[in-house]
Amino acid sequence: MLLSRAGIPFLLAAPIAAATAALAGVILERTLYRRLYAASHLDQVLFSIGLNFMAVATAHFLFGAQQQPFVLPDFLKGQINLPGLDIGIYRLFLIVVGVILTIALQWLVGSTRFGAQLRAAVDNPRVARGLGINVDRVFTLTFALGSALAGLGGALGVEMLGLDPGFPLKYIVYFLIVVAVGGTGNIKGSLLAALMLGIFDVAGKYLVPQVGSFVIYAVMVVMLIFRPQGFFGRATTR
Repeated sequence: MLLSRAGIPFLLAAPIAAATAALAGVILERTLYRRLYAASHLDQVLFSIGLNFMAVATAHFLFGAQQQPFVLPDFLKGQINLPGLDIGIYRLFLIVVGVILTIALQWLVGSTRFGAQLRAAVDNPRVARGLGINVDRVFTLTFALGSALAGLGGALGVEMLGLDPGFPLKYIVYFLIVVAVGGTGNIKGSLLAALMLGIFDVAGKYLVPQVGSFVIYAVMVVMLIFRPQGFFGRATTR
């Protein structure tokens, strides 16, 4: 809407979309998700999937079933031709943005006061409150950051994936697989899992097209048999 109707440039529209998603995340966290923190992870996931279905129905009602138009700015079109490598400028742009975000997130979680407060609040909220940490505020800020990244990822991925009301349901399985294989609570694990599954997915469709996307499910099953907690997830204690 910002691009096609308001005429806002792409590099400004994407951050605005991220900020809008962050605001929606704060509202949802304070009104709904905060009531589920004591529930199991499965309950939280099922609730999130339910919200997805509601969002799909709302988008279908407001915009119809057709894909929304999206046109890249001229400076992000075309290809870069190097010896032995041809890559689209926009794909290279996505790689650079992904690397920058990964480094920034790793630094935020692992090397800042906020990151230490977040880890403490997740591991033991009661003790964190006893140490003077405002756990509710930490969770709200974290939810806002996660929602902003989701909005930014959606905005940046529209050109490659297309945007229609069913957009989230097409790819939610991939997102869950990445979290399961990478391990919860670890940025490096999610990055490594996303790279590995993406490579296996493309290679499987190219080398054995009759199998198609089944390759990544097979990789996930094998991975979780040997490491149920994922690449970098912590093993649960009994």
